[in-house]
Amino acid sequence: MRVPWINIAAVIACLAGTGVIAAKNWDGRAGGRLLNASYDPTRELYRDLNPVFVADYRKQAATSVEIVQSHAGSSFQARQVASNALEADVVTLGLPSDVEGLHKRGLIADGWRERLPNQSRPYYSTVVFVVRRDNPLGIHDWPDLVRDNIEIITPDPKTSGNGKLTVLAAWGSVVTRGGDERQARTFLKTLYDHTPFLVPAAREAATAFAIERKGDVHIAWENEALREVDEAKGALEIVYPPVSLRAEPTVAWVDANIERHGDEKLARAYLEFLFSDEAQEIFARDGYRPYKPDILARHADRLHAIDLFPITAIARDWDEAQQKFFAENGVVDGFYKAKPRTE
Repeated sequence: MRVPWINIAAVIACLAGTGVIAAKNWDGRAGGRLLNASYDPTRELYRDLNPVFVADYRKQAATSVEIVQSHAGSSFQARQVASNALEADVVTLGLPSDVEGLHKRGLIADGWRERLPNQSRPYYSTVVFVVRRDNPLGIHDWPDLVRDNIEIITPDPKTSGNGKLTVLAAWGSVVTRGGDERQARTFLKTLYDHTPFLVPAAREAATAFAIERKGDVHIAWENEALREVDEAKGALEIVYPPVSLRAEPTVAWVDANIERHGDEKLARAYLEFLFSDEAQEIFARDGYRPYKPDILARHADRLHAIDLFPITAIARDWDEAQQKFFAENGVVDGFYKAKPRTE
């Protein structure tokens, strides 16, 4: 039996309003759907950002859209996208080298860094320490972490951006203050000797430390540390070490996927929104350091001043750091052993 065309149109209009029909264009007016593959601790961030973008895009383009999130360790997410197990339209990952890896595999076009402001880095971050109330073990600096009987919680550097930043920041804490690479290697090995287990991603490490009360200190993304402390209601404190690494989370649209899905305009608009003043304010409120100095300055009471060394203090750039520290037979392989949780 033939169904009258007007009824089909009504069904289509209804579905478009709910975001069910993804990345399809009906009469040039319907919306679309984006999959954002992000790293583990940004769950709350995009829960806050996405509705603002959707409302703004609806106003500008007179159409409804849906943003779907996927979260896991940054390096794990990059591998999922690279293998096509995760057909992400955009990636918002913890390390520039994770995005560059997708470029090297032909999924992201040449010149991708220049397609957005600030080398496609909408904000900065770092890793800091979270300790128990009143800091009973007196942890203030990186060398304090390797004193006897201290257990460190941090995620696995093989899968997690937070885990990789722990390695890079710990190494830099030695060599940027007069130590040599031999001393840095020794320090890293000793630091990981103090980890009772290595979990795949940042949020799992946060849960182990803050909720399950495992370990004495948690090396965490700054935003994750702020969230932990806020939710702990006095049971935890943040310690800002004298020096740490300037982390540079990076975003890009995945050319190979948006070409297939037909949603390039939406993907561009979504990532460009991250550099707007409105989004920059949300970054700051959620514990990320906006790339716009004036907005960062307005949040100095929450995002404390800290000496952040750039990646160029320990490698030529992020790509070289990836090879030097995390490639096969790199620095990490010199001391790494898998430490899954046994309970």
